Amino acid sequence: MNFYQDEQDWRWLFKYAIDWDQILPLYFKSFPTEEGFENKEDVLAFLEEVLSQTGSWAGKTLAKRAASLDKKGAGKVEGGKTIPGEELSASYKEAVELGVHGVSLPKEYGGLDLPKSVDLFQFQQIGRACGSTFNQLGFFSSIGEVIHRFGNPWMKKTFIPKLIQGSISGAMALTEPDCGSDLGSIKTTAMIQDNDTYLLNGTKCFISNGGGGIQLVLARVKGDPEGLPGISLFLVEQEISGKTELNYVITKNEEKMGLQGAFTTEVLYENTVGHLVGKQKAGFSYMLNLMNLARLGVGGQALGGIECALFYARNYADERKQFGKPLSELPLMKRNLEDLETERDAMRALLADTVGHFDIYRFLDRKKGEAQESLSLEEEKQLKEAKLWVRKRTPLIKYYTCEAYTTISQKALQVLGGYGFMTEYPLERLHRDSFAPLLYEGTSQIQALMALKDLLKYLMVDPKRFLKNVLCNHPNFTINKKVRDWEMDYKSIHFRFKKKLIKLLINNLKPPINGSIFKPKKWVTEEKVNLLIIHAETFCQASAYIETLRVLVKHSYKDPIRKTLYFNYARLVKPRLELIYKDWELLR
Repeated sequence: MNFYQDEQDWRWLFKYAIDWDQILPLYFKSFPTEEGFENKEDVLAFLEEVLSQTGSWAGKTLAKRAASLDKKGAGKVEGGKTIPGEELSASYKEAVELGVHGVSLPKEYGGLDLPKSVDLFQFQQIGRACGSTFNQLGFFSSIGEVIHRFGNPWMKKTFIPKLIQGSISGAMALTEPDCGSDLGSIKTTAMIQDNDTYLLNGTKCFISNGGGGIQLVLARVKGDPEGLPGISLFLVEQEISGKTELNYVITKNEEKMGLQGAFTTEVLYENTVGHLVGKQKAGFSYMLNLMNLARLGVGGQALGGIECALFYARNYADERKQFGKPLSELPLMKRNLEDLETERDAMRALLADTVGHFDIYRFLDRKKGEAQESLSLEEEKQLKEAKLWVRKRTPLIKYYTCEAYTTISQKALQVLGGYGFMTEYPLERLHRDSFAPLLYEGTSQIQALMALKDLLKYLMVDPKRFLKNVLCNHPNFTINKKVRDWEMDYKSIHFRFKKKLIKLLINNLKPPINGSIFKPKKWVTEEKVNLLIIHAETFCQASAYIETLRVLVKHSYKDPIRKTLYFNYARLVKPRLELIYKDWELLR
């Protein structure tokens, strides 16, 4: 199976959900291009060919290898290094042959410098084929992204070509035994040397692909303040030319519930030589840049797992006969499958639309920051708009898709009955694998807190605008007679959400009934915020549904046939929203 050519929905999303009219001029200033593209259509045809190639590889090779990789594991730890097994090594080799690692990295280092949307679409395909392979392959281009954005010329010239060629890969080394989500409490230290390198000491745990060859390590330079403001980012090599001893040691590969085909390692640093990336004490902000990309990628991984689970469930239900007819024709099963597929397609739309915004944000942010070029007024406007949607939606996508993966893989497993519990079918593996995306790149609860934090920041900075935004979304304020039925339905849902949200904020924050209501810094206390935090997850859930509906409205205007998906999804989430509103009304 080809995960692009055989998926009509993804082909539609590629063509219409991504704003190519905004994105392509960023990458290709004029036509014909130096690559020989005569026009926009030539570029899009080439990008589709790239996706078709990886879609075929993922669907025909990686998917077939997934069970064996899960059974045999990623490889072994020997002499302080990770040694990939036969299956993983084959996937590494094929990825290099296809040029997967260099798709979005700069041409000057051997990449293609194509829009990031293509890269994220590719990795969604890989996530569908095999979650473990996704984890291993993702640390080539993503580490290259950070080095390109924040590294010095030596780092870029030395490591980006190697990442593209597949001779090394990397890792993000954040988590420590005594600190998970609380990165500000890390204990790994760094001490500057006379040659401007640093010696790192400490331990990291649960590090995906820790033995890839290089790592980006969060550590605190001795003397720098505690907490997030005192963290710096370092690049460390495992093997340094001219030295026989390893620069850092992989002490073990964790035994896990799922993702058996991926390395998850413990790393020991003992006077490990590291190079400061960017500015001292700016490490957390650099890592956030990578984590935004990683969280969208993990959203694609989870969505890929959902697609795989529903593909097997649908095929089984169509072929398996019970009570004289296919399972898929039995009323309850028919509804369940249709509802699950509706949610899958809606999440696809949300991810694709957001990936397009991320592409614009990534290009212009890189141009303004790394290249230090001034942006035009139009580019500044583009950057501001793209950043708004990326920041708002990234935690929602990570939360929504990863939570849904665990739920939907369970329901898909149940479609197969007892067979779903057997290793002969992939559903039990998919369900085991589904728990990992809930945890890495920030747990679901961290995503929910981020979403709530942004809401409170909006309220604190400009309460008048916040309230005005709610009132002006009343469906009765619509004066455009061309508004279609799906948009009117959305406006009604959206306004009810805003109204319930205002009530939630009032009940928990208890603002004064006087002029100081517009000066929230005077009356919003930590105690009141803690009462609101209880509702962070339900707020995140509701926001994810609202944003998905927003995207489906947009797509319905591009192609009216998409309104069926809008109304099916609205029917699915309206009862969920009402349950959330009831929870908000309960006294805590």
